[in-house]
Amino acid sequence: MWLLVKVLLLENIHSEAHRVLTSRGYDVTNVGSALAEDELIEALDGVDFLGIRSRTYITRRVLESAPQLSAIGAFCIGTNQIDLGAAADRGVAVFNAPYSNTRSVVELAIAEIISMARHLTDRNADMHAGVWDKTAIGSHEVRGRTLGIVGYGNIGSQLSVMAEALGMHVYFYDLVDRLALGNARRVNSLEELLEVSETISLHVDGRASNAGLFGAEQFAQMRPRSLFLNLCRGNVVDHDALHDNLVSGHIAGAAIDVFPTEPKAKGEEFVSKLRGLPNVILTPHIGGSTQEAQVDIGRYVAGKLADYDAHGTTSMCVNLPEVAAPAPAEQRVVHLHHNVPGVMARLNQALANHDMNIGAQTLATRGLLGYAVTDIAGEHYDGLMAELEGLDETIRVRVI
Repeated sequence: MWLLVKVLLLENIHSEAHRVLTSRGYDVTNVGSALAEDELIEALDGVDFLGIRSRTYITRRVLESAPQLSAIGAFCIGTNQIDLGAAADRGVAVFNAPYSNTRSVVELAIAEIISMARHLTDRNADMHAGVWDKTAIGSHEVRGRTLGIVGYGNIGSQLSVMAEALGMHVYFYDLVDRLALGNARRVNSLEELLEVSETISLHVDGRASNAGLFGAEQFAQMRPRSLFLNLCRGNVVDHDALHDNLVSGHIAGAAIDVFPTEPKAKGEEFVSKLRGLPNVILTPHIGGSTQEAQVDIGRYVAGKLADYDAHGTTSMCVNLPEVAAPAPAEQRVVHLHHNVPGVMARLNQALANHDMNIGAQTLATRGLLGYAVTDIAGEHYDGLMAELEGLDETIRVRVI
C-alpha cells in the first residue's frame, strides 16, 4: 500500500520548498517558528522529512524519538545545529545549501563595510532627528584600505573578489591551504592578519573548535580604530570583549549579524550588550535572507530531499556516503550499513536468495559507513526486506 510522505517545515522556510515538495505529492506542514526539544519530538510523530533553518536543534534524543524520520533538510549553510553523528547512526540523511546564499551574505558584508567607513548610520540617525551635519570628518573611501578575511571558503573567497573590485587590498587566513583569488594574499597566522588589516571580517564554519575564536586577545592585536564584522556564527566572538573594545574606541565600528543566543521567533526580545552602542550595526541573522537566496535555498534543499526519497541519491549529503544515482530502471535497494569486510557479499547473497538479478550497483564509503545503491529485477520480493534488515551490518534499508 502506498503511504503519503509527511514533511514538516519549520522557521518560515520559503514557500518555494513547499511548492517543490507538494508537486512531488508529499503532505507538507509549515510552522513559522523554531521548536524546543520536547515540542519538536511531539511534532515529529509520523514525519518522514524535516526542514529547519538555524534555530532548531536536532539532538540525539530528538532523533531517537523519531524512528520514521529519514532525512533532514537544513535550509541554510550551517549544520552545527544538528547532531550529524547521531543522524548517521540512525540512517538519517542530512542535506544543506552550501552555496545558495553566498552572494547575499557577501553583499551585506560589503554594504556594512561601506556604511561603517562613511558613518552612514550616524548621518541617517542625525537626519531623522532633524540634525543637518554635512561633514567629511571620519568618513573614508574603502578604496585603498585593507580587508582581512578569516575563513576563505565559499563566502570568504567571493567577498575577496568583490572587495578587490572596489579597490581594497585583501589578505586572508584559513587553516586549509586555499588558492588565493585575484591579488588576495594568504597570511600564515591570525596574528599576522590582524596586524596588517584595517577591517576584519569573519567567515568560519560552526565546528566546535571555532567557538570563542575571537576574544579579548584578538581584539587587542587589531590595529587601533579598525572595523570588525561577524556574519558567520554567533559563538565565534566574545561579545563582552567586543563591547569593551567598542566603548574604549579601540574598535571604531562593528557589524554583527549572528549572536551567541538568538530569539526563536519573531517578536521575542533580542538581548545583547551591544544594543545602544552608536558605532554598531546590528542585524537579525539576515545575511542570507534575500528573496533570491531564499528561493534558491528552498528549491535546492527540497529537491535534494525529493531526490533522496525517489532515487536514493545522497549527492552533497553532509553525513552519509555520497552516491549520485539516476532514476531506477526497475526496483532499487538502498542499503546504509557499517563499513566492514564482507558486507557487500552478504548483501548480494541476500538478493540472490530471492532470485534478484542485479542490473547496476554503486557503493560509496565514508569512514565507518557504507552506502550501496542496487538496481534489481525479480519476482520474489516477499521476505526480502526482512532478510536485508536482519543483516548484522544494516543501519537502514529501503526498496524504491
